[in-house]
Amino acid sequence: MIATASKNLAAVLDVISWAEGTSTSAATRNNGYDVIVTGVDGILETFSDYSAHPFANGRKSKVINRKGLTSNASGRYQHMLRDWQHYRALLSLPDFGPDSQDKWAIQLIRERRALPLIEAGNFAGAIAAISNLWASLPGANYEGQPMRKLDQLARIYTAAGGRLA
Repeated sequence: MIATASKNLAAVLDVISWAEGTSTSAATRNNGYDVIVTGVDGILETFSDYSAHPFANGRKSKVINRKGLTSNASGRYQHMLRDWQHYRALLSLPDFGPDSQDKWAIQLIRERRALPLIEAGNFAGAIAAISNLWASLPGANYEGQPMRKLDQLARIYTAAGGRLA
C-alpha cells in the first residue's frame, strides 16, 4: 500500500481487492498483488515476477467462461494487459510491483473523479463512480461475473479503517 494514501483511500483499495477476490485468494502470498485471474479450469494461479504485467511477454489470456471469453486480469486490482503500456508510461511505473499496482488503481479512481467522494466519506457515491472499472462492484453489469452487494463492501470498508459521511 502506498504510504501516502489516506485511510479512506486505502480502505477503498482494500474493498476492491476483497471484491475481486485477490486479497482473499487461497493462492496469494502477497495480499493479492500476485494473483492471476482464475479461468474456467478453476485453477488458482499466482506470479512471482513483478518486472512487468504477467501477460506482457506473450502469454495467452485465460478462458474465463463457457462462451470462450478470455482475460489476462492480474494483480491485486486485476489490471488488464491492454492498459499496461499506457499506465506504465503515464505514471512512470518501474514495474508491476505492489506500489505500481496501487498507483495504477488510484489513477483509475482519479480518472472517474471519485477521489473527492472517497475523501468526503461518500462511499456509495465513490463505488457508483468506479463500478464500471471492476466487475465485482455493484452496478458493473459484466455478464457472468458475480457482483458484491454495497452493504458487504461498506462492512469491509469500515473494517479497513474507512469512514462514512
